[in-house]
Amino acid sequence: MRTFERTLARTGVLQVDSVNVLQRAHFMPLYSRMGPYDVGLLQRAASGRDRRVVEYWAHVQAFMPVELWPAMRHRMDDYRTRRGKWFTVEEGDALEVALVAEITERGASTARQLDDGLPRSKDHWGWNWSRTRRMLDYLYMTGELAIAGRNSQFEIRYDLPERVLPAAVLAAPAMSASEAHVELVRRAARSHGVASAHCLADYFRIRVGEARTAIAELVAAGELEPVEVQGWRRPAYLHRDARLPRRIGGRALLSPFDPVVWERDRAEALFEFLYRIEIYTPAHQRVHGYYVLPFLLGDRIVGRVDLKAERATGRLLVQSAWTEPHAPAETAAELAVELTRLAGWLGLGEVVVAPRGDLAAALAAEVARAA
Repeated sequence: MRTFERTLARTGVLQVDSVNVLQRAHFMPLYSRMGPYDVGLLQRAASGRDRRVVEYWAHVQAFMPVELWPAMRHRMDDYRTRRGKWFTVEEGDALEVALVAEITERGASTARQLDDGLPRSKDHWGWNWSRTRRMLDYLYMTGELAIAGRNSQFEIRYDLPERVLPAAVLAAPAMSASEAHVELVRRAARSHGVASAHCLADYFRIRVGEARTAIAELVAAGELEPVEVQGWRRPAYLHRDARLPRRIGGRALLSPFDPVVWERDRAEALFEFLYRIEIYTPAHQRVHGYYVLPFLLGDRIVGRVDLKAERATGRLLVQSAWTEPHAPAETAAELAVELTRLAGWLGLGEVVVAPRGDLAAALAAEVARAA
């Protein structure tokens, strides 16, 4: 648990996404940093009266530390003023009061349990939300409701904040927008180590101008140091607690939603790694695959693999495998070890490599050798 809490504090935000072709997005960054761990640790941290994390629109939909709730209140006020995030909620809608009253009486509930049966909107591709679901999203974005958890179908369970968050968190004074920006940039800098203003703004999705104002304050306080990064044209900032190791011996598969590769320009500048998630690309137009994970070896991203957990047969499918131009000779062997470890964590007994990609043949041979 101590290792888990240190890792969670360092990462700061865990993006939540419904795609489950391999493993839910919020579980993967912790695996990449800790190796095989008990996912029950995160489930414990995200439940109960003493919960450590709660879902909110922090990066996008994400788990964030509960103590950031006061830093999000200015964001909640903004959504209240705008009357929503994607959908505009009419002021004075009786449904708003009715839903809060219903949840107050019955406890944590999903939109499906509360749905009024009205026709669903198809105005936005990918969504088919009822009026109840849109109102619940508004109430959650404004802080009138909080997310208590999710059910086995990954549906959100909404409840009153006082039944979700620790009392001390709710009692803490709200931060002003400028105070919140400083705190969010401070945490983003701690998680990044070294970053540009654009990187720091993206971590909690604030505006770059807001981030620059906060950066200036943190530089003046000595928390951030202006530095130059070889190959970068933009100014960069080093957090005072960042370690500068002589060498990095890491080996990890990174999910498409990992903070290391969230900001695609940063990934390209740091690792010379051009990365685009292709889930929403038609199959015949995909270059590397559907759910592609970068492979980090040492301090470089050296390859990528399209993975799928075929739970019915107990197999981890490597649907394609690719190298980067600077990949070392041991890439296939190191990746085979990592895939075997991932399969074990997911409860899968076999790794199967399809013959697609320039790394596939060598990887298949290494997997066969280790079997």
